Amino acid sequence: MPSVGIVGLGRMGMGIALSLLRAGFDVQGVDANPATAEAGRRAGVTLRARPADLARCCDLIVVMVGFEAEVELVLFGDGGLVPAAPAGLIIAIASTVPPAAIKRLGARLADTGVVLVDAPVSRGEAAAADGTLLMFAGGPDAAVAACRPVFQSFCSDIVHVGPLGGGQTAKMISNMILWACLTATVEGLDLAEAMGVDRERLRAALALGSADNWALRTRADERGMLWAEKDLMILLSEADAARRALPLAGALKEAVKALKIARGLPMPD
Repeated sequence: MPSVGIVGLGRMGMGIALSLLRAGFDVQGVDANPATAEAGRRAGVTLRARPADLARCCDLIVVMVGFEAEVELVLFGDGGLVPAAPAGLIIAIASTVPPAAIKRLGARLADTGVVLVDAPVSRGEAAAADGTLLMFAGGPDAAVAACRPVFQSFCSDIVHVGPLGGGQTAKMISNMILWACLTATVEGLDLAEAMGVDRERLRAALALGSADNWALRTRADERGMLWAEKDLMILLSEADAARRALPLAGALKEAVKALKIARGLPMPD
């Protein structure tokens, strides 16, 4: 079995690591947070000090960090993957970043021998841990095909949507629809409750009809919506660059903000 490296052993990265371990892969990982790294070690992940150490001993590396700046640091920073990478190493970016950023990274890697795959995932932490994520893959056909046996250990559905950047574009649109459904779910249930209808009975009834959606069924409205602002800022920035007006998405960003303020949920720094 090949060795798979994971950079970022947080909520999603840990779930992916657990799924890979169950499938029999040798899993090696890096995380800047000592407590998170230790949790990975206890789960069976072989810890390495720096991303460069993974580049020297792994066949495929999955990057699952939070933001574009962190992806850049993991690839090109001191102790990063690219300076230590042998020709042919495949790096899969599972983080959610702007499609334009993935294209820029691909251009920077064009003459290095390192192959970049665009590999954002959907369905959340529980799906990562039980191996049922949905992946929107982008990149060269041969590279995506080579990664598929590894991806199948933590994804039940892998859709190769197009060239590099296509995966992040698909994830961006998926996120927009997710936050729209979640916000509509909360506003609808709040209104129904104010009008004397039992919230849980209505939730069960809505899931049987045309209002059914993933956020409603999985009770995503009861979680923290940690990445909502980031997701919507990516969407609106890319729309500006494409000279496309998204009036609903603009209103949705403010609706998410209002919802988080009303519920006392953490706002972005």
